Amino acid sequence: MTQPSPAAITRLLVKQGSWDEKLDELLPMVFNDLRRLARYHFAREAADYHTLQPTALVSEVYLRLVGSKARRPLNREQFFTFATRLIREILLDHARRRQAAKRGGGAPRASFEETFGLPTREVPSPEILLTLDQALNRLEKIDPRQCRLVELRYFVGLSLPQAAEVLGVSRATAERDWSAARRWLARGMQTEAR
Repeated sequence: MTQPSPAAITRLLVKQGSWDEKLDELLPMVFNDLRRLARYHFAREAADYHTLQPTALVSEVYLRLVGSKARRPLNREQFFTFATRLIREILLDHARRRQAAKRGGGAPRASFEETFGLPTREVPSPEILLTLDQALNRLEKIDPRQCRLVELRYFVGLSLPQAAEVLGVSRATAERDWSAARRWLARGMQTEAR
């Protein structure tokens, strides 16, 4: 099957019809991209970290899309931003369950580079992931674009130029936002870890 164009996905999202009907038609168009996002996350983790498989994660995204009452995405970028948020929620739910199962103590301290170590290809522990989520929620209230940039870089795995394109900003703006978000999250995560 050939990869559908972003315009084809956008046309489907804006056409008349129910959300569930659109999803039934949309899923085959975006399934490979969603699986790639899921594989990106699982490739960064230890083999025994998740009980989910990439296809199961995509299925969970689909189920949450079906049940979602959130504003419906109107184009490909909005859809993948929405799907990325759902992936983040699913992974955080999993981290919360793992943490609850451990009944462990407080979250360990880690530097931003250790947690976000994009070059290292390692995913932080559930405790650090939960701390990151709390810091991202606070950052979103202060600067939603910086929060989206972090999500696109960390949860989707986009490069800075790709994330800038999705956000509709210049590369220089994305670089400034990335630098500011990293500094803010480094401080925010250390505060949360205390």
